[in-house]
Amino acid sequence: MKKKNNILKIEHLSVTYGPIKAVKKVNLEVSQGEYVSLIGANGAGKTSLLKAILGIEKAEEGNILFLGEDISRKATDKIVSLGLCLIPEGHIIFSSMTVLENLQLGAYHNPSGFEENLQRVFTYFPILKKRSSQIAGTLSGGEQQMLSMGRALMSKPKLILVDEPSLGLAPKTVTEIFDILGELNREGYSILLAEQNAKKALESSHRCYVMKTGEVAITGFSSELIDDPQIRQAYLGGS
Repeated sequence: MKKKNNILKIEHLSVTYGPIKAVKKVNLEVSQGEYVSLIGANGAGKTSLLKAILGIEKAEEGNILFLGEDISRKATDKIVSLGLCLIPEGHIIFSSMTVLENLQLGAYHNPSGFEENLQRVFTYFPILKKRSSQIAGTLSGGEQQMLSMGRALMSKPKLILVDEPSLGLAPKTVTEIFDILGELNREGYSILLAEQNAKKALESSHRCYVMKTGEVAITGFSSELIDDPQIRQAYLGGS
């Protein structure tokens, strides 16, 4: 089988906050159309890595290549305009705006095809269409997470970064969110997911990087890692 081209390639990336090295010489790749997960305990460096990719946190050393272009030192808005988006931890939305206004903001960097993109988002998340005129801050936690995802999709991204989408949500909603991520990937979206729910992450992704104290400790195919005794003991409760 012909290997797909990398959409994202990270080389020896380090991120430091004062005396704390949050990410330590990480190497990571995501191929076109691939669904890759990052798992690890809270504080392992997953969020710092995603923020560095998007330019929110500055890389101390190393390179980040997106579609072959070095984005390591680019501003966040420039990176987003290239086709990269982040669905942040904690379903962050503009709570005083309506659902529709949040989605309109998501299309800021890619306004072409707005109506088509909007209808696609409403297909994934019918509840957002129903609540399009509702103030976003009055949505449930699960609905806010769906809005956060929908807003990201409005930019028609080439790569979706997803940070802890299951955080604080009911199990049924978590399953719905992961079903949608799987559907997006099957439609061709490349995904890099950071998630503490190792079981969901491994069940849904093609490959996985296990992070520990800022470093990649283990990497491999998710279908193999989910049966690895070391992974099961550390991240799946030994079940």
